[in-house]
Amino acid sequence: MRANASGAAEIRGALVRLRRATGLPVAFGGLVEPGRPRVRISELTGTTTLALRALAVSSGNGLGGKAVALARPCAVTDYSLSPRISHEYDVPVAAEGLRSVLAVPVVVRRRVRGVLYGALRTAQPLGDRTLSAAVEAARDVEQALVAEEQARDLLTASRAAAAPDPADGVAWEQVREAHAALRALAPRISDPGLRAELLKACGLLTTAATPVAGVSLAPREIDVLTCVAAGATNAAAATRLGLSPETVKSYLRAAMRKLGAHTRGEAVATARRAGVLP
Repeated sequence: MRANASGAAEIRGALVRLRRATGLPVAFGGLVEPGRPRVRISELTGTTTLALRALAVSSGNGLGGKAVALARPCAVTDYSLSPRISHEYDVPVAAEGLRSVLAVPVVVRRRVRGVLYGALRTAQPLGDRTLSAAVEAARDVEQALVAEEQARDLLTASRAAAAPDPADGVAWEQVREAHAALRALAPRISDPGLRAELLKACGLLTTAATPVAGVSLAPREIDVLTCVAAGATNAAAATRLGLSPETVKSYLRAAMRKLGAHTRGEAVATARRAGVLP
């Protein structure tokens, strides 16, 4: 249920961005129901009726169902008169007064996970700029869903991991790689519950060390140190964390000052002794 709620939040945000980028008066969408070849419309913005709310769009039916079946964007200039789609949903579409409509699938790992719609209440072509903005909004949702899937996979793996023998260098490297991946993903997760679980798992991966009193680093300082420990340059850490290189340098300097370290390597070693890094 949490995954569906989080996905719905991503759809909602994408619809707001779509309307802002295109000026479309109406946008709506939803996720594919688990185990069923249909999309449930759950998020609406700019609508004036409840005609589309909770509408179940089956794969192959209507414009959205066609987008699901083909796994590619589809558009019509006048929905009710278009010979290019089937017309199971003409009544709710007409009740909302929609004419020109586009539908863009959200595709994650070759599987359609949802659909974004944009619409006009007049019959006129939707140009390339509008379609491109809709595709970009769908890509944003796809990237967020991929990040959440990766996070859940890493979370499962980290829960299964036992603290390795201190002499087992290979096992410790695996723990450190998992820790780095979790730290990098956490800021990209919109679901607060999942994000909290990821950060908790990061903490569990450092419990083999004995925490040192008085060492308190900010979350982003730990993120940067984690990248540095993995051998990343400031530029590579910036790319991985979605920060600027200058911001990475600032966090690194702050962490080194708190740890009393004079070099990057010394900062990593001290952080490990302090129980901040695995």
